Amino acid sequence: MAVSVEISKEYGYVVLNLVVYALLNMWMSIEVGKARKKYKVPYPTLYATESENKDAKLFNCVQRGHQNSIEYMPVFFVMLLVGGLQHPLIAAGLGTLYTISRFFYFKLYSTGNPQNRLKPVGVSFLALFGLIICSASFGVNLLIRELL
Repeated sequence: MAVSVEISKEYGYVVLNLVVYALLNMWMSIEVGKARKKYKVPYPTLYATESENKDAKLFNCVQRGHQNSIEYMPVFFVMLLVGGLQHPLIAAGLGTLYTISRFFYFKLYSTGNPQNRLKPVGVSFLALFGLIICSASFGVNLLIRELL
């Protein structure tokens, strides 16, 4: 038995969250490019080594801030899109919180002190966990409709 899903107009907020995060990711990419020039880390080198570059730690903090955000991006996008189908306003709010916390995660990590990244990371995980709950709720409700 097929189940139809109606997308509410509030889902637009969910989609706009994706757009804002994509822009954030582009900005982080630009910042990594600037760090490559500043700390003299040529492509295709992913991470600088301290034996070859005295500023390796500074560059690597910028690089890792962006890389870690990319690593979590697929989970964030999927949970936002799926959870937003049933809970668009909650998902959009959590997506906004996640995006803001990722901005601060990157900015604080980029200071060259990796411990700084820990300040906003709890907020981003809380937002992501909320999105996982929204997606699980959507899945459970689809199955309940099937049983009824």
